[in-house]
Amino acid sequence: MGIVIAVISGKGGVGKTTATANLGLGIALNNKKCVVVDFDIGQRNLDMVLGLENRVVYDMVQVMEGEANLKQALIKSKVNENLDFLAASQTKDKSVLDSAKVEKLVSELKDSFDFIILDAPAGIESGYEHTIEFADAAIVVVNPEVSSIRDADRAIGILDSKSAKVKAGDEVAKYLIINRIVADMVESGEMLRSDDILEILNIKLLGKIPEDRGVIDASNQGKPVVLDKKSIAGQAYIRIAGRLCGQKVDMKNIEVSDAGLFKKITGMFK
Repeated sequence: MGIVIAVISGKGGVGKTTATANLGLGIALNNKKCVVVDFDIGQRNLDMVLGLENRVVYDMVQVMEGEANLKQALIKSKVNENLDFLAASQTKDKSVLDSAKVEKLVSELKDSFDFIILDAPAGIESGYEHTIEFADAAIVVVNPEVSSIRDADRAIGILDSKSAKVKAGDEVAKYLIINRIVADMVESGEMLRSDDILEILNIKLLGKIPEDRGVIDASNQGKPVVLDKKSIAGQAYIRIAGRLCGQKVDMKNIEVSDAGLFKKITGMFK
């Protein structure tokens, strides 16, 4: 039985869909069968980040409505056979989601994959509750800024109140990814430090992603940035995927600039 992980955020624009695509491929590169599912109905973007927009024939709503079976709707990644993709509908709205149908779909996916990664709508939008309802775990994606943290805290609160696991007396595992970190801005106080964010949200840190202009270029080309071995963001996603697959991977400190690191080293010899 696979593990269902919802990738969530409190607001749009923090890099949640990019994280979903790159974590999915990163997991597949670790020889685990993974499927990424776009739950952002009406605003489908995950297919473009994966470079699969021209291969979508059936979507998740058609599967849930019985118009297509899961095998027909799943799309195999062009770069790794361990990764599959299930598209969101562009012609429906989020009101078509139904708890019973979502549970049936998730259960069917758990029988075939090691990891089921759900790309949720932002936590303040409709459709979010159905995405998180049957998740075993959640990855919260934030930017190191106050508004992102505040909205993420609200999304976590909704997760705790709507989760089927929580209602059954269990607990949903929660992990944090801090995205788009700029070391110089952290050092100058213009961005929040990870320690401060962790204290506010009180969840486990899964990884830190540095700001990387190559992410935008990769998304535009439909090539997840984990494929770029020179990308610092891609390397960070690879490290996070390794942790999700049970590997012991050290947490790299990306909040210290080269200048700041030099000061620390020279200080040690004084």
